[in-house]
Amino acid sequence: MAKSKAAAAAPAQHGYEFFGPPGAFGISFGLPILVYVFTFVCNDISGCPAPSLLSPKTLSLDRLKVEVGWPKEGIAGLASWEATAAVLGYYLVNLILYRVLPATEVDGTVLASGGRLKYRFNTLYSNTVTLAALAAGTFAQGAEFPVWTFIDQHYVQILTANIGISYAISTFVYVRSFSVKAGDKQNRELAAGGHSGNLLYDWFIGRELNPRVIIPLIGEVDIKEWCELRPGMMGWIILNCAWCARQYRNFGFVTDSIVCITVVQALYIVDSWWNEPAILTTMDITTDGFGMMLAFGDLVWVPFVYSMQTRYLSVHPRSLGPLGLVAMLSLIGAGFYIFRSANSQKNAFRTNPNDPAVANLKYIQTKTGSKLLTTGWWGVARHINYLGDWIQSWPYSLPTGLAGYQILTAGTGAEGAYVMRDGREVAQGSAKGWGMLFTYFYIVYFAILLIHRDRRDDEKCHRKYGEDWEKYKKEWGRCLCFHELASRHSITSCSSDGWPSAAAQSGAEPGEGRDQGRRRMPKAAGKGTNYAEYQAEEPGRRGETPDGGTAGTPDGETRACTGEDGDAADAADHA
Repeated sequence: MAKSKAAAAAPAQHGYEFFGPPGAFGISFGLPILVYVFTFVCNDISGCPAPSLLSPKTLSLDRLKVEVGWPKEGIAGLASWEATAAVLGYYLVNLILYRVLPATEVDGTVLASGGRLKYRFNTLYSNTVTLAALAAGTFAQGAEFPVWTFIDQHYVQILTANIGISYAISTFVYVRSFSVKAGDKQNRELAAGGHSGNLLYDWFIGRELNPRVIIPLIGEVDIKEWCELRPGMMGWIILNCAWCARQYRNFGFVTDSIVCITVVQALYIVDSWWNEPAILTTMDITTDGFGMMLAFGDLVWVPFVYSMQTRYLSVHPRSLGPLGLVAMLSLIGAGFYIFRSANSQKNAFRTNPNDPAVANLKYIQTKTGSKLLTTGWWGVARHINYLGDWIQSWPYSLPTGLAGYQILTAGTGAEGAYVMRDGREVAQGSAKGWGMLFTYFYIVYFAILLIHRDRRDDEKCHRKYGEDWEKYKKEWGRCLCFHELASRHSITSCSSDGWPSAAAQSGAEPGEGRDQGRRRMPKAAGKGTNYAEYQAEEPGRRGETPDGGTAGTPDGETRACTGEDGDAADAADHA
């Protein structure tokens, strides 16, 4: 890993994000509790939500514990050695496949120190092997395949194990970050926003940019890149499949609604594996340090929160029917068309402005040398790709309908109830609509992410383009209400000293737009251009503009303001 120039290990500091240390504390310890709340309150014992919560005047803690299936052992029952060993075994299998399967080695983007890191990409092969093994087991044993039944019976303990792993990894990389030295030959450096000096905040946001570790018999592993697409994203598919199997065990059939969500999400995930090299240009890799925020997002938030809809449908087997299925597929198609067409138009323009497909597009020539598209998709709105990505998320939740159910004893004879194989009945009753708090959480959460991202993009572009940006916004910069909503609710990522924070610097300009998605806990990653395209579009992050001119900015700012993050993982920062 050669260096082209010497540089300090620690880049210039940035101010706090996420309300600083108090926000870091709230996210680090509040979100795990929130995931437990989702898990217990929407359950297969009493209903979704638990019936007592719909009658607060008669609510008692003892009754609520019974309804949500709180462990008899108390908090100690949230974990088990058996589940922890199984989860650790799952991680070990992922590491072994990472090492033994064929891989493509790719150089990363230029670091602030001037060097490049090498990355080993074989996630598609690795996870294909895992999926093939699960498919073979399911073919042989059906819904009773031990992997599916184990997940069903130990779900809470599996969740706890993953939370524990995210805390452990976060602590390990934080402590190890203090061994980073200026001019380190391993190309180790600190993240711009991760060395504030506050222990809790730096542990949360990530102090070291690209922490790596050498594991015996495995070799060197880039912890952040490995966590981005492997255990959590694969876990998302595994959990969805486990809930499909549970629906079959409960009712003897699998509905089109749960299959629709599982397939759509699987395609979304596989797309990120197929375009794995593009992850190198995401802000997760180029800008953010690796701490609790990314570790929890990758290993817990993505698999356990994003699979809530299939978990719900495994107990309340609502069907879409032919028309409903067509409607869901139409939404996905429309969203994907907007998303991909907008980004393809942008990529084509940046790669070759004389391409006949984009030669007629109009633009503003900024003083920095960059061009801001004002016609085509990017003349419709500043972030038309955000709208397309958000539309794609609707079929994740819409198949659950007016969600909510109650689980009644056998023989109740409730009207319209689904009868489980054990005789219990599942009916909506007074719970109808209340379950949407869980199954539609993703759509609302993702919209907030996009609003937040738009605000950060606006701040960054204003800093980079100044008057040109304000002119663009005034005459062409419609944003489909994302920015207007953000401004109205004062959603901002500016630091305490008024300057854009580290994360705020990696947004996208119109026509340079960034692919957006769902993978991060408080942030998102998204689909994007592949790495080869990115290299062609961004001439090395050396202060050059897309047309070959010079932006006249320091290398660090050019890296932060290119806006071409090209999220590969969306997945899913995408995120």
